[in-house]
Amino acid sequence: MTDSVRRGTRIAHIGLAVRAIDELLPFMRDVLEMPEVPLNDADGATIVGLASGESLVELLHSDSETSPIGKYVAKRGPGIHHVCFAVDDLDGMLQKCRDAGLRLIDEVPRLGAEGKRIAFLHPSATGGVLVELSEY
Repeated sequence: MTDSVRRGTRIAHIGLAVRAIDELLPFMRDVLEMPEVPLNDADGATIVGLASGESLVELLHSDSETSPIGKYVAKRGPGIHHVCFAVDDLDGMLQKCRDAGLRLIDEVPRLGAEGKRIAFLHPSATGGVLVELSEY
């Protein structure tokens, strides 16, 4: 990607792990007036997207305690699960992370809930925050 069309890194979405979508959806949708955005379910989680300016808030719910979201909620309770940054070149960014010695959860990008290529970085490499990288 040339510099003239680079968009730069930005917050794509915040993933919120919830015990039940209905506990938070009415507040976000009806009180804060954040419109719903259709998303695909992924990684054993039901995902409801809500538009917040140019970014999204994802409500993540799992019925199974063995899924990543189920394990998270069982161990830590509901709350912020991850922050996703959109990057211009996902493969290049992953290589940059490898070169910096960062631990990756996803060595190879995969498809996420928005149908975009994604990869997660391990929280041990990012100050305790689960970081997802996504292509624009």
